Amino acid sequence: MPVVSVLSLKGGVGKTSVTLGLAGAAAAQNLRCVVVDLDPQGNATTVLAPDGVEFTANDVLTGDRPVTVGDALAVSGWGESVRVLAGEPALERRNHPPDGIPGRHHVRSALSGLRDADIVLIDCPPSLAELTRNALAASDTALIVTEPTAFALAGAQQALGAVDAVRSAHNLRLRPAGIVVNRFRSGTAEHRYRLDELLAAYRDLVIDPVLPERSAITRAQGAGVPIQRWPSPGAREVGRIFAGYLTLLLSSAGAGAGPFSKGAR
Repeated sequence: MPVVSVLSLKGGVGKTSVTLGLAGAAAAQNLRCVVVDLDPQGNATTVLAPDGVEFTANDVLTGDRPVTVGDALAVSGWGESVRVLAGEPALERRNHPPDGIPGRHHVRSALSGLRDADIVLIDCPPSLAELTRNALAASDTALIVTEPTAFALAGAQQALGAVDAVRSAHNLRLRPAGIVVNRFRSGTAEHRYRLDELLAAYRDLVIDPVLPERSAITRAQGAGVPIQRWPSPGAREVGRIFAGYLTLLLSSAGAGAGPFSKGAR
């Protein structure tokens, strides 16, 4: 059961869209997928619309009232093959522990009893603060999402640095699955330049193909359905890309823990 953290340095780059695209790809292949929404904004939870949520990720991670992941998981509106550990705004305080002592293994402990899933996707907060590092400590691989902007290279470098630090200190099996370049417009010179910049630094980690900017993605999310079920050519194109990403993640996890790849830094 591979556990994949989907992370980004900042909000607005489509991290949750990538998480949802992968969950939809898993459902399309009849795989059992669990989405752990650690983002206090809870956007993945909103789109997945789980039914009958009694407990959230915040309840699972608190020490005041222990709740198991099994008790907290809810079936999503996408069907029984996709279950959700819902996010909520109260998670934000776990990003900055008041006592200054990080609970780096809380997510790992919570997921240790989970067995009936083929893949777990953790939608991390849009930062490299405590919740993201906690997720990385529980993961087999980390998928980094960025946009082709002026800050893409620096953001990828910082994210890979965080993965490296968590691996060294807390989780030797962790490795980067790759960098997803999202919302790419091939007709934009700036986007082509920034993609070339990323490729020059991290050619082995930038995943091909990149994700093009398609309105179908936001439309499907607004309707609360997987991109794989949205009826448009753009949706079918993106659906094929996500199927390839899922295959990459599953094969990467099946390869076993190897040396941490830093690309061409």
